[in-house]
Amino acid sequence: MTRSDDPARPRTGAAVAALSLGTLLNPLNSSMIAVALVPLQHDFGVDVTAVTWVITSFYLASAAGQPLMGRLGDRFGPRRLFLFGMLVVVLACALTPFAGSLAAVCVGRVALAVGTATAFPSAIALLRPLAAASGVGTPRLLGRIQIANTSGAAIGPVLGGALITFLGWQSIFWVNVPLALIAFVGVWFFAPADAERERVPLARTLAESDIPGILLFIATLTSLLIFLLDLEPHPLWWLLPACAVAAVLFVWRELRTAHPFLDLRLLAANRRLLLVYLSFAIFNVVYYSAFFGLPQYLQTHGGYSAGVAGLLMFPLAAVTIVVTPLAARAIESVGLRPTLITGAIALVVGAALLAVAAATTAPWVVLVLTAALGIPYCVVSIGMNQALYSAARPEDSGVAAGIFQTSRYVGAIVATTVLGLLFSGGTTAGSWLTAVGVATVLAVVHLALLVFVRPGRAGRAAAAAS
Repeated sequence: MTRSDDPARPRTGAAVAALSLGTLLNPLNSSMIAVALVPLQHDFGVDVTAVTWVITSFYLASAAGQPLMGRLGDRFGPRRLFLFGMLVVVLACALTPFAGSLAAVCVGRVALAVGTATAFPSAIALLRPLAAASGVGTPRLLGRIQIANTSGAAIGPVLGGALITFLGWQSIFWVNVPLALIAFVGVWFFAPADAERERVPLARTLAESDIPGILLFIATLTSLLIFLLDLEPHPLWWLLPACAVAAVLFVWRELRTAHPFLDLRLLAANRRLLLVYLSFAIFNVVYYSAFFGLPQYLQTHGGYSAGVAGLLMFPLAAVTIVVTPLAARAIESVGLRPTLITGAIALVVGAALLAVAAATTAPWVVLVLTAALGIPYCVVSIGMNQALYSAARPEDSGVAAGIFQTSRYVGAIVATTVLGLLFSGGTTAGSWLTAVGVATVLAVVHLALLVFVRPGRAGRAAAAAS
């Protein structure tokens, strides 16, 4: 039997397709909401600062949920966890459209975040058994999942704009129901069964999931975000010491517990992995500043509808789909670091070009800007995923992937917070220029990290061991 006749290969393809679809749901829902902020603001009669919580609640839940889900996947099995997550998505998205308040929408977004948070860690953990069963290289399978991951975020504004225009904001929840069901069926039938695991009591599982650490992590981020978003008119100064206390307790807890939510010692010992997380977080601050800021700017300042604003973001999706496979090949041919540096340079250029929108929001100009932003997005995203895979130890793959996604969400939370502050006085050309300036400076910092910061011996040793 030739390798092409191997019956395991079609099953692997179907399993990877289902995993990719499930993985797509989190970035898709993180980006569809970009064109729904203005309609939600109008429907519920809230200001731009309040509606920002629709994004922030999703990212807070995702940031806390990804490492936890990675750990639960390592404990109970990634296939079981993935199937559970898809059921949560179906339930959350079937009910949230009937929400009667913005707070209820935020609750639905939290449930959606928890459900979709199971997909990426589960997919990463399932790659090795799928590769072993089919003979297909793990990097190739990872590339397929990453294409879905990047494409999901890129097509979100286009799909979201079309759905909102014809069916209202409720449809960006309903669309997840059939997608999650298809992913559930595909993984149920084609993904390999989970290996037998030690049966442990629920109390022990909860104890080893570091619930106190997760709560302190959320308390630190939430108190800081509320303080920043409520600077005007009367700052809540008491939140600053509350944030500091929560942060100190979080670090103390993570250093003392045997099963930390974020393994700070692991990060300190593996400088290469730490650099991946830091660089990826900064990259996402830059990217989501544009990704969430531009649709708001186009709708409030440029006068475009949600549907048209979504269509103007289409080049981002098109470029991502075309360039991501090319970026994967570039990593194989010229190496990871040169590819990442090239993507970082393109990020600086793309961020700086966004300043043109302050002078004109003509459709052809916006199309060029979003296309320019798509190149660094897919190149850096797939490069960082490959860097994560090479830096993390195989036995830590689920947790490492979860922390990687946490760095994405921390970056997105910072971006939405900055935009909420800058746009609180109005989405004007001046506030847009300020947002672009902040993003461009951070893009330069991101490039400098990749160029000048090299892993030390500990980082190289950890990478060699993995």
